[in-house]
Amino acid sequence: MKLTKTVCAAALASTLMATSLSAHAESKKELVQKLLTIQQAALEGTARGLAENPARQLAGAAQPVLAQAVPEDKREATAKAIDVEIRKYLDAATPILRASTLKLSQSVIAPLFEEKFSEDELRQLVGMLDSPVLKKYQGLLPEMSNTLLEKVVQDARPQVDPKLQAAQQAIRQILDKATGGKLSGGAPASSAAPAPAAKPAAKK
Repeated sequence: MKLTKTVCAAALASTLMATSLSAHAESKKELVQKLLTIQQAALEGTARGLAENPARQLAGAAQPVLAQAVPEDKREATAKAIDVEIRKYLDAATPILRASTLKLSQSVIAPLFEEKFSEDELRQLVGMLDSPVLKKYQGLLPEMSNTLLEKVVQDARPQVDPKLQAAQQAIRQILDKATGGKLSGGAPASSAAPAPAAKPAAKK
């Protein structure tokens, strides 16, 4: 009889322990899901960045050609057509990258949270990231950054603009020479024509 009670007690203890461990695991998983939910805006921002980087590269690559090789009367219409294509790309690519980022966060980020943080640490992290003060600070970051950048541009422009213009001019001349004057409508070719005549004059 006594042995039976001991066996029952042990079985009950094992059941309670298994239930406790299961509840512990579920609780940790729930905390991880809260973290991913809190971080969703940041994850979506990452996805937007992935989509926008190639778009910026496309626009940057088109800009010199637009300025140098496209006739002035066609530049505005050409620029608008390029903008339409870039917008088309962004509208198509951004939702795909967003969905992929959110989906893979479950298999990439969630396991790292579970592995690297204890349940107590996860609770603390959720509390910190979900803090109204932190959210207020994060909401202020774009304004602070934009205001600072605006002031920096105003302050440094007199010194930076001449250097930028010199670099642009040098690059324009390099490209113009490499294309035989095509980028400037043949101006360098015509200005280069009298150069041989100038040499004898210099010898006199």
